[in-house]
Amino acid sequence: MTDAQRRILILDGAMGSMLQRYKLEESDFRGERFADFGHELKGNNDLLALTQPKIVQAVHQAYLDAGADL
Repeated sequence: MTDAQRRILILDGAMGSMLQRYKLEESDFRGERFADFGHELKGNNDLLALTQPKIVQAVHQAYLDAGADL
């Protein structure tokens, strides 16, 4: 039996707030992959999984280190 079958699972956290602590700039959101994209990307946190995966990993690790049961 999986955890999802045994109990209610909720993943909710202040991911955006944690990312804001890094004070990322437009160029951080763009990375090399989206350097020439025609629109502003700052604030599109979903892109950070592609352009700044180490930062996203660090935020998730911080939740685990704090005792989150994911």
